Amino acid sequence: MTQTITRDPVTMERTPLPKLHPPRPMQRPDNWPTTLRLSPLAWLKLLLFLHAGDTEVGFFGICAADDLLYVEDLAVPKQKVSAVTVCFDDLSVADYFEDCAEAGIQPARCGRIWIHTHPGSSPEPSSVDEETFSRVFGSCDWAVMAIVARGGDCYARLSFSAGPGGSTIIPIEVDWRRLSHDLVEREGRLDELFSGWMDEYGSKIFPEDSFPFQKDVPAGASLPPYLDPRNDLDGLYDRMLVEEGIEDFYLDSMREVYQ
Repeated sequence: MTQTITRDPVTMERTPLPKLHPPRPMQRPDNWPTTLRLSPLAWLKLLLFLHAGDTEVGFFGICAADDLLYVEDLAVPKQKVSAVTVCFDDLSVADYFEDCAEAGIQPARCGRIWIHTHPGSSPEPSSVDEETFSRVFGSCDWAVMAIVARGGDCYARLSFSAGPGGSTIIPIEVDWRRLSHDLVEREGRLDELFSGWMDEYGSKIFPEDSFPFQKDVPAGASLPPYLDPRNDLDGLYDRMLVEEGIEDFYLDSMREVYQ
């Protein structure tokens, strides 16, 4: 950038000009953690949903009160999904935030971390992911977009508007040290936990060409047989296979931890 030198019209001396400084680089606030961490059970739930179908699946991360980048649990709104898209149902999202408010969970703990899966090998955000993140979370003081791909790679980006604003790529870690505590705390109830996850998947994840959202069906109307989930024999069969494989899935995950 060039500056024009000016002179005082009386003394003809040069008039001092203000110094020009380069634009300030965007920086993350110093007090922010540098890693997105997930509890072991949140991670296992994510993996189960990742491998249960050939579509993307989206979640809201529910974070610890003392660490907003520590995901303790995953909330799953009702959603229409495809191999490349996730579309949350507005009513389901509204119910989720209402439930969180009643439980005393502030929006910063339940509405700033958007996690979704990619059924392929690449975790890089697509143009649709970028547009969704900007449109839905762009006005937040901070937010995280995290992606886990079936190939095993992960991606996470923290964006913030505080101060100069900006964004930064952050790693994803699983807090495996907590696993023994969680297993002891849920002793005798793990089967119930895994079954609940499968029920949640079956009741909230809908491929675009399958069962519609409830709001798409007129009140009092009966569903045609081809839309009734009870008649989806292929889906029921697939679910049965997945439920039978829950124990194997859990054991394989444990082997990975202790190898």
